[in-house]
Amino acid sequence: MGGGGSGPHPIGDVRKWIEQAKEELQASEQSGRRNVFLSFAYEDLNMVNLLRGQAKNQRLPLEFNDWSVSEPINSERAPYIKEKIKERILQSSATVVFISESTAKSDWVDWEIEESVRLGRHVIGVYPEGSDPRVRPSAIDRHGIACVPWPDLAATIAGLED
Repeated sequence: MGGGGSGPHPIGDVRKWIEQAKEELQASEQSGRRNVFLSFAYEDLNMVNLLRGQAKNQRLPLEFNDWSVSEPINSERAPYIKEKIKERILQSSATVVFISESTAKSDWVDWEIEESVRLGRHVIGVYPEGSDPRVRPSAIDRHGIACVPWPDLAATIAGLED
């Protein structure tokens, strides 16, 4: 049967790649761009991708990162996923929560908000302009987190103190 090959090729030292990513994120912030952890319900992925694209087109000083999760929070992989999400939150100066009806039902989003608050990160809710949702993740209300329409996000983040 075709192809030669001697099996899988090692990708090398993953720690090197992680350190390089951290350095790039820090350089991004030093150039005036803020690294922001983006929390959202997996069901909203298409809308979130639209907002990401809009942020790039408008050249907003924001760099979004997230850990898109479709697994239940009580799955066997949850501890590993939580650890990876925590690393992303720690690399960010703020957490932005995309608010929708799906977000309000997401255990992951609630956990990400709680973890961001616990780690001392600023948390801001954001929603599409003209759709101020009344149903929000419980952690938003519990912590009195401000929610703004999408066009106000960059200015709101710029006003945060580190």
